[in-house]
Amino acid sequence: MAEKFEIETTQLEKVSVHQVGNKTNNEDLIISKDLLDLSDGKLKDLLMKFFVSSFSNPEFYNFSFSNNDFTLNPIYSYALQMFEHGSAFHINSIHIAKHLYELSTHPQIKSGDLFIAYFANIQVEDEDVEAIGIFKSENKYDFLKLNQTNNVFDVSYNDGINIDKLDKGCLIFNTNADQGYKVCIIDKGNKGNEAQYWKDSFLQLKPCSNNYNHTKEFMNIAKNFVTKQLNEEFEVTKADQIDYLNRSVDYFKTNDTFDKQEFEQAVFKDEGVIESFRTFDEAYRMSNELDISDSFDISSQAVKKQARIFKSVLKLDKNFHIYIHGNRNLIEQGVEEDGRKFYKIYFKEEE
Repeated sequence: MAEKFEIETTQLEKVSVHQVGNKTNNEDLIISKDLLDLSDGKLKDLLMKFFVSSFSNPEFYNFSFSNNDFTLNPIYSYALQMFEHGSAFHINSIHIAKHLYELSTHPQIKSGDLFIAYFANIQVEDEDVEAIGIFKSENKYDFLKLNQTNNVFDVSYNDGINIDKLDKGCLIFNTNADQGYKVCIIDKGNKGNEAQYWKDSFLQLKPCSNNYNHTKEFMNIAKNFVTKQLNEEFEVTKADQIDYLNRSVDYFKTNDTFDKQEFEQAVFKDEGVIESFRTFDEAYRMSNELDISDSFDISSQAVKKQARIFKSVLKLDKNFHIYIHGNRNLIEQGVEEDGRKFYKIYFKEEE
């Protein structure tokens, strides 16, 4: 199943705040001299909500590096120092801010306020661990304040941070250190290539090797093969492609464990298609640096999430949409003498 973390007993212990501009746009990096004052209990509660409420369905990653030696990852190194030496928290938060500033070179990367936080007692897999949070707020929002003096009201305005809208964030859990820690992320601005700097350039993460990610990534491989590669080598109709996609999802929905050879026989059947899939699978894993087992326990949460992107709709011009959910043999394709194409559909009952 997908892993989660619990925060019922979590304490927010330290926060450092810095402002990170866009280096290419000649914006400044402003470093705070000391930790944020957390003596106000209401402020701590609001910060906790801002920092962790957006991590509702986390996906876990590990730190990586270009040569797969995660110990050379700068953020991993700074986190390690923070976990091992509490007094080194603020100085390492400065290192993190400087590292992010050096990577903020794409002209479309927004400047923002960078919060580095230290949490105690976050529960991950029934274990209480410490965690470091890195959060970047890039967007300001207008808000109104109603003032009253001697029964006379006036309204003032200002701009600030919306605590319900975290733009970018990550939580680094002090567990699985020998594999690059457990990390989960948020990137609400991840719309274009310039936004990849948060996950790929700044944090340098790779998916955790667990059942959730094995399920998710293998379903992605199957989908990409059917939609992008299959019709390059074989004569297949759109209905055939949808049938392959439906069989792929059905395999994951009806089995508790995954076996690659069993999947290939159940979904593709034809030896030529199976051989093509194996070639595509190997190349896809290599180009995306994926480490997926050929057998694992299927994660129902990952299946539910990934099944949404498996399209079973056959679109015919702008006139018809045919939803294909079952037996491929009940739909036939043909061409009239005048060149018009048609699909013939067999059914027993009409609703």
